[in-house]
Amino acid sequence: MTVDASFWNRLAEDYSKKPVDRPEAFERKIAITRECMAPDHAVLGIGCGTGSLLLRLADAGEQLHGLDVSSEMVRIARDKARAQGVDNVTFHVGPFDDTFDVFEPGSLDGICAFSILHLLEDREASLARIFRMLKPGGFFVSSTVVLGESWTPFAPILWAMRLIGKAPMVKIFRTHTLLDEMRQTGFVDLQQPDVGAQSTVAFVVARKPA
Repeated sequence: MTVDASFWNRLAEDYSKKPVDRPEAFERKIAITRECMAPDHAVLGIGCGTGSLLLRLADAGEQLHGLDVSSEMVRIARDKARAQGVDNVTFHVGPFDDTFDVFEPGSLDGICAFSILHLLEDREASLARIFRMLKPGGFFVSSTVVLGESWTPFAPILWAMRLIGKAPMVKIFRTHTLLDEMRQTGFVDLQQPDVGAQSTVAFVVARKPA
């Protein structure tokens, strides 16, 4: 997982104050994720940002963990958890790679990856890592920007924005590419519930075979 921590550190304060895009869609995603969870579940959120999703899910599982490469994002997430009196969510700083050894393979009931897969240098390696960390039958919920679904020429636009420090590295691909990668990794029961998101966001629920 290669994500520019300095970019997100600079953005953290403003990001934490920004309203959620399409709040109705976000609420539906939360509801669907909660339906996947059980009171005794251990769940990891990859690219957790300032913790909004995990804090909303805290009462649906036993122990939740958030991971983000940005120390500033995690600082804000920890502050929010303390302010809300949430004590079963732990936030970690670091990349989602082989150095993240907090969990044994096959030890997690669920993993969430919201707004992160399109930012990864090696998405397929990350999907394989997610698959290994899940228990048999564990769930994987992802919400991913798929700019390949748009006619807008995002590649030159993003390249120019990156030159002036206004955008991170973003991979451009289509929904079917992501679904194919998930299937090739071994995930089954792939579903795309209608959450009212825009066409350039792929919301997918999948499972590791039991």
